[in-house]
Amino acid sequence: MDTATPAVTVALHDGTSVIASFGQVDARRHGELLLPAVDRVLAEAGTKLDAVTGVVVGVGPGPYTGLRVGLVTAATFGSALSVPVHGLCTLDGIAYAAGRDGLEGPFVVATDARRKEVYWARYENARTRTGEPAVDRPADIARAVAGLPVVGAGARLYPESFPDARGPEHVSAGALAALAAERLAAGRELREPQPLYLRRPDAQVPKNYKVVTPK
Repeated sequence: MDTATPAVTVALHDGTSVIASFGQVDARRHGELLLPAVDRVLAEAGTKLDAVTGVVVGVGPGPYTGLRVGLVTAATFGSALSVPVHGLCTLDGIAYAAGRDGLEGPFVVATDARRKEVYWARYENARTRTGEPAVDRPADIARAVAGLPVVGAGARLYPESFPDARGPEHVSAGALAALAAERLAAGRELREPQPLYLRRPDAQVPKNYKVVTPK
């Protein structure tokens, strides 16, 4: 599952292929949409939650509120089912999907970070990221990524900085699950399911906030 972008996306993978998936783009309703999406995917697959043997969750980068919905839900499932919970960079999932769509590296993945910024990372190919994800204004990185295809919603939002925009725009849980299964089968460890925020949340404690303590 992944809630790091405006897409709420869930998939069920059997270790070989995706057997059911569902996604809906709605940046303001992650909390409302995620559990019904899980129910829908399980029903489509004809199975129940207690058959799940592991959980993979996108860790971002992404906005604080949406991202934590997926992470908290994944952690809850892991605890309730006593199964491992693995984290995976959301940008890696988008890159992997782009590779399956035929895009070969090098290229860049950029998602909407709001505040006129993008979360982005450079890739040598669909499976290999170069360095850690970052958050920047598109104009500030335009020269560094010039000449490279840019995948994701961030590219569509800022065509003046990213003229060679490519799909997919949002992450797919099916691609995320397939990449995780591939890495686990190869004996590679995945990330801890901890959020990759890259900056402070929009909600802040007001300055000069007065703390009232009991006498």
